[in-house]
Amino acid sequence: MITHIVLMKFADPSNRDEAKQRLTELAPAIDQIQSLTVGLDVIGSEVSYDLALTTTHASVEDLKGYQSHPAHVEFGGWLRPLLTSRVVVDYES
Repeated sequence: MITHIVLMKFADPSNRDEAKQRLTELAPAIDQIQSLTVGLDVIGSEVSYDLALTTTHASVEDLKGYQSHPAHVEFGGWLRPLLTSRVVVDYES
């Protein structure tokens, strides 16, 4: 299993609610997603990111399929201009 974690910091944190909704809508649209969880930061410290995304995939190939899926690509086009920072970790378990 591959776990994909993304932390996002928005230029305007009010965009995080719409991002959460759009991300949640991806799960039923993309077969390569086994699970998807989105959390919003509740602390707001200087080192906090605004949104955390965790997805799981059966294989690296499924992760790549998710990343290249048209629904994900479209979401990324909307998202990228809104972010000031993004970090990613992918690990196998």
